[in-house]
Amino acid sequence: MYVCNCFGVTEAQVRKHADDGACTPRQIASACKAGTDCGSCVRRIQALLGRGECPRRELVDQGKPVLAELNEAA
Repeated sequence: MYVCNCFGVTEAQVRKHADDGACTPRQIASACKAGTDCGSCVRRIQALLGRGECPRRELVDQGKPVLAELNEAA
């Protein structure tokens, strides 16, 4: 099923980008342009990504600096 009609992006493509590490609609847009034209698919992309799916999401929800945590892990 298509998520983004403007660029012909499917649910499967969004899920693959999410599996590859995209955690936000902006990261999905960077990977495949979905959500960058009319924007009507952004809410669907958010729903596909879900809350808490991204390992850094919990840090953001707690108000902690995400990049500092990533740098410490490296």
